[in-house]
Amino acid sequence: MRMLVDRSRDGTDLPFDLDSVKLHLRVVGTEEDAAITNIGHAACAEIEHFAQIALLTQTITVTIVRPVLEGCLRLPIGPLIDVTSVAIRIDGTAFDAFSVVGGIRPLVHWETHLAPPAPAEMVVIYEAGFGTDTADIPPDLAQALMDQAALHYDGRSPMDAKSLTTSPHMARIGARYRGVQV
Repeated sequence: MRMLVDRSRDGTDLPFDLDSVKLHLRVVGTEEDAAITNIGHAACAEIEHFAQIALLTQTITVTIVRPVLEGCLRLPIGPLIDVTSVAIRIDGTAFDAFSVVGGIRPLVHWETHLAPPAPAEMVVIYEAGFGTDTADIPPDLAQALMDQAALHYDGRSPMDAKSLTTSPHMARIGARYRGVQV
């Protein structure tokens, strides 16, 4: 079984408040807004990848080659707020013999086992994210994003590779959302 995941942002809103990030970085003025916006996007991507989440609503497309329909399938990106957004196609045909558990770590439970031959491909499409607005992002994740942005901002001067990694706050918060015990 091989799983490929594609994300598509649904809106154009920034996943952070630029003024809050600038305040956190102690930056006054607008001269560095473009650079700070890029840093914010980089920090957002790192949090989403590390924690396996979507901060703002995204369409997630999961393609599974040679799927196994036994037990359940853990969806790779959370949170799943609207369980009715899940659509599944098996070998190009709509499939509806499943139920969904939403939340941070969403699951698809199979209501039936497919008889042989095994399907060649399954595509699962769903909406993941905390909402469509920056205000929907939990405060701990917003703070983790700002801390990671500060690490990037402060690391603009030459640093060794070990110094520019993950902020401790992002690692702690990201692990919690990912389901890791720290």
